[in-house]
Amino acid sequence: MDIIDIKAYMQLVGYKARAASHLMAKAETIIKNNALISMATAIKRDEYKLLTANAVDLENAKIKGLDSVFIDRLTLTSRDVANMAEGLLQIAALIDPVGEISGLNYRPSGIQIGRMRVPLGVIGIIYEARPNVTADAAGLCLKAGNAAILRGGSEAIHSNQAIAACVEEGLRIAGLPDTAVQILRTTDRAAVNELITMKEFVDVIVPRGGKELIARLSNEACIPIIKHLHGICHVYIDDGANVDKAIRIADNAKTQRYGACNAMETLLVHEKIARIVLPSLCAIYANKGVELRGDKASRVIIPSMKKATEEDWHTEYLAPILSVRVVTSLDQAIEHITTYGSQHTDSIITENYAHARQFLREVDSSSVMVNASTRFADGFEYGLGAEIGISTDKIHARGPVGLEGLTNQKFIVLGDGQIRQ
Repeated sequence: MDIIDIKAYMQLVGYKARAASHLMAKAETIIKNNALISMATAIKRDEYKLLTANAVDLENAKIKGLDSVFIDRLTLTSRDVANMAEGLLQIAALIDPVGEISGLNYRPSGIQIGRMRVPLGVIGIIYEARPNVTADAAGLCLKAGNAAILRGGSEAIHSNQAIAACVEEGLRIAGLPDTAVQILRTTDRAAVNELITMKEFVDVIVPRGGKELIARLSNEACIPIIKHLHGICHVYIDDGANVDKAIRIADNAKTQRYGACNAMETLLVHEKIARIVLPSLCAIYANKGVELRGDKASRVIIPSMKKATEEDWHTEYLAPILSVRVVTSLDQAIEHITTYGSQHTDSIITENYAHARQFLREVDSSSVMVNASTRFADGFEYGLGAEIGISTDKIHARGPVGLEGLTNQKFIVLGDGQIRQ
């Protein structure tokens, strides 16, 4: 869509979103749930339309010569469409957090103090390849009582517009304003510059994309951002690990999907178990075409590994490449994660309860796991219905951001005529 005056267009979008946010904040739960169910129904019904639109985007991406990781993120399958619909239904089934009151207690003056959960207001979501974000973000923002402005990447324009039609249909059927979720009709990058500076209309920005996009928005935005910059995730195989379990988890964490932010990028293995676990595990990686880059100790065991550089420990590959290090202790593994990790997701494989507890306590990441693949760090898998993103920030929301992360709390005071003396 060609829009001559981007600033005027974005101001209108912002104005409509702010007006819709006031209506959404007071919308009844049953109305919001009806909208979500209707969206899910439309998405399932229009599977063919969605996949056809996605095929156009995929063909254009291939013509542009975009890489396989990007193509993977852009691709919609029948399963993806079913998951989008199921995610919306899960959101509808979740307890509505808006209006929840907690922590009520009496003060000596006789007043009661508590907190009420309220929507954030207007949320701007800027994302790149993944079309499913359109449905996930719309559903979560809606259920949490917010209005949303969605700006998808130009490469997914046809897919996003097809999904947006289902979202708008659901809003209309439920009697909610169709401006509660607005998908920008322009791919002009100037629209992003406007969106991240419209403080009068937008309360929070959520970027979903590569580190270059997120870094740029973090530097240029005038509005608070919920974000993660890198996904340098680790799996540490402890000397107390069950070998079969360790191999299964480490394989899945790396190879289940290479381009995901929760895929393992560095494998740490205790020296006492390295000669037992690495040969079998590395054979699996070799069969799947994973390039291994190891430290000196790991290359003694697996000579075919390439030499890891200092840069490798800092790298989020998002590709079939894995860095490997043999460590002498749990403390050294934790030190490595502290030094090189991105506070996204890290996992320990161990049957040693004390080691598991120490890892959970000392690893400062948004998701810390015991005996589970890092690929579980996802709103859908966590039972949030879906996620609007993963936050590695420490203020407000952390980890997969679901309904609660899209709300805040305000203090409420209940009195019976008290005055301050």
